[in-house]
Amino acid sequence: MGHWGYPGIITLMFLESSFFPFPSEVVIPPAGYLASNGTMNLWLVIASGISGSLLGAIFNYWLAIKFGRPFFEKYANYLFIKEKSLDKADRFFSRHGHISTFTGRLLPVIRQYISLPAGLARMDFFLFCLFTALGAGIWVAILAYIGYLFGNNQELVLSHVSHISYVLLISCIALIIIYAWVYNKRAKRKVQG
Repeated sequence: MGHWGYPGIITLMFLESSFFPFPSEVVIPPAGYLASNGTMNLWLVIASGISGSLLGAIFNYWLAIKFGRPFFEKYANYLFIKEKSLDKADRFFSRHGHISTFTGRLLPVIRQYISLPAGLARMDFFLFCLFTALGAGIWVAILAYIGYLFGNNQELVLSHVSHISYVLLISCIALIIIYAWVYNKRAKRKVQG
């Protein structure tokens, strides 16, 4: 990170956020540590991490729009996918894409691939970018802060990242449950009204 600087953070987070399996845990905490000793700026580390994450997500979104639906429609029979299933997925993402994108960015493994269904469903691009940046921003800020505090101790960094991942998983589940409850309550009011 010291040699690559902020462009290196953007590049590596682009890879992490697209479909290349590259963990953000080896990018942002070391940069956070460099911020703690004055080599880098913590706010620029976070901004670079969010920028790279957003660019990688946009790349996946674009790939899904360009190749996704036509590919699935062409090979649906071979992949045992019905067009009705694709239509259902589109409808789901058009209604719940914002919460799915936001929570997906906070969860390991899912964060790399949540942009693909968003692109397949042609989720509103502005909302996609907004909720991607919000979710990625939380994750990047947490990693940068952990690196800032414990960056010279790899075991402590990994331990804290692991604990935070569990907290985020539980928080995302709780957020989805609350969202589903509110959404269903509003839907019932519309039916009754």
